[in-house]
Amino acid sequence: MKRFTLLVIILLQLSCASQYAGKINGVSFVASRDKAVQKHVKPVLDINAGYAAVMPFGFIRDLNSPEIIFNTDRQWFGETAEGAEQYIRLLHRNKIKVMLKPQIWIWRGEFTGDLAMKTESEWQILERSYKEFILTFAKLAKDMRVEMFCIGTELEEFISQRPLYWEKLIVDVKNIYPGKLTYAANWDEYTRTPFWPSLDYIGVDAYFPLSEEKTPSVEQLSEGWDRWKEELSELSATYDKPVIFTEFGYRSMDYTAKKPWLVDRNEEQANMDAQVNAKKALFEKFWSEPWFAGGFLWKWFTHHDAAGGSEDNRFTPQNKPAQEVIKTYYKTNQ
Repeated sequence: MKRFTLLVIILLQLSCASQYAGKINGVSFVASRDKAVQKHVKPVLDINAGYAAVMPFGFIRDLNSPEIIFNTDRQWFGETAEGAEQYIRLLHRNKIKVMLKPQIWIWRGEFTGDLAMKTESEWQILERSYKEFILTFAKLAKDMRVEMFCIGTELEEFISQRPLYWEKLIVDVKNIYPGKLTYAANWDEYTRTPFWPSLDYIGVDAYFPLSEEKTPSVEQLSEGWDRWKEELSELSATYDKPVIFTEFGYRSMDYTAKKPWLVDRNEEQANMDAQVNAKKALFEKFWSEPWFAGGFLWKWFTHHDAAGGSEDNRFTPQNKPAQEVIKTYYKTNQ
């Protein structure tokens, strides 16, 4: 009996190890006005990233507008289907796997989670427009043999008010694209997302509030993660799906973990230690968990030499101490 019990324990450990061996160590490869070239990819390889999210964009005029504008000559190259294809081709040439993640941008940076129509006719226009948008890129994902496809990002009102549409959309995507699917739910949305059983990963944009300290320690941040980690673990078990952070990151500024979702151009002091500690706490808390698949760092600019730096208080870790933290953890968890 003792030998049998020991064998079961060993098998369970091996099973868990196989689940998290080879994490998705990703970056969010920001669309540029230019074509991507090899010198833009080398810094991604240098931090040991094995995945990149390629993010073409569609644009909406306001929160009540049903028309999505995409693939126009007024967009930056990397925001179009042609640009996404060129980025994917170059990344694949460098053995970097890809999640294609088409996203919506609403004029003046309005939050996409509030996108909602006022009439049934407007809803139907939005549904047709979004279907055309997402299936255009699902076909590209198929043609380019992309490893993962994200069907949407932070669209809570659209989903909560039109759930049947989304179930049908997932079927339509699967009829085109045979690879792995996820959705990027906002940190305060994912528990209410209704279609996780139809996808391969529970995708979360992980901007959870963790601490109100100016420069929280790794230990304080780890404690701040406790309630969220338990909730994520339970959700993974409920649906028998791995969790992936479709976006994760912290600004290099004071109070970075108080409201990590802030994208404003505030005047908070640049704080490299806060960003470093936040990255360390996240990696230490999640990267060894068997139910956690990895994630995509927010965000990584193609022109590495001009990105970030010691005076920059925004998200990118480029040319900051946090870059070395990422390089180390990505190498350890390849």
